[in-house]
Amino acid sequence: MRLADATWTDVRDADVDVAFVPVGSTEQHGPHAPLGTDTLDAVAVAEAGATEYGAMAADRDASAGGAGEVAVAPPVPVGVAEEHRAFDGTLWVSPDTFRAYVREAAESLPHHGVDRVVFVNGHGGNVEALAEVARRFSRDPAHDGYAVAFTWFEAVGGHASDMGHAGPLETALLRATNPELVREDRVAAASEGAADRWGEWVSGVNLAHDSDEFTENGVVGDPREGDAERGEELLNLASDALASLAAAVVEREPA
Repeated sequence: MRLADATWTDVRDADVDVAFVPVGSTEQHGPHAPLGTDTLDAVAVAEAGATEYGAMAADRDASAGGAGEVAVAPPVPVGVAEEHRAFDGTLWVSPDTFRAYVREAAESLPHHGVDRVVFVNGHGGNVEALAEVARRFSRDPAHDGYAVAFTWFEAVGGHASDMGHAGPLETALLRATNPELVREDRVAAASEGAADRWGEWVSGVNLAHDSDEFTENGVVGDPREGDAERGEELLNLASDALASLAAAVVEREPA
């Protein structure tokens, strides 16, 4: 169930086990991929994960940990992305603002009896902040909610090592889910101007605070290596992992 498409009576009458809150970013993704890539990918994984959870729940006895559905919240489209500030169109907020907004929005859910939440993240810059949001949400004495943060590109097995930025994984997932938004005529140029890796590393420390310090066009990795077939595999892997995580969240008693 998409919350934005439902009525309040739909939500009242639904049997919701868990909410997915997609969290993305509005930031540069090279010359070939849209600024909303991270948000689009987070939504695609959240919706596919909700479908997979529903299929799992149908095969599972309700007494074993829930047989309801997933409520997919509207996405959070602006995140912690100041590292891309040199590239036009990028939007960002401070980590403090981000944490407060996401946590307070999620706290609406336990008020309506939805006390299990998974933040479905599509942007690397959000990872640290979302981990803290999940902890604070889960420890809040004002409600019985429990939350965890899930980042889709960390849950795709061996593919994860190819993540980069606007590289093979993100381009592949876009080609599988939103192909009309990939500027295919710019992919070759995106590849030619791409960096091999994220950052400038010395003694385990990244010396570069902003992405334009190591990539001239915002791309890290070769987007030509991310076709739609790979994107479908990524979507399947990520959605399966998300559904399994959601089942564990539903079954777990918070501390």
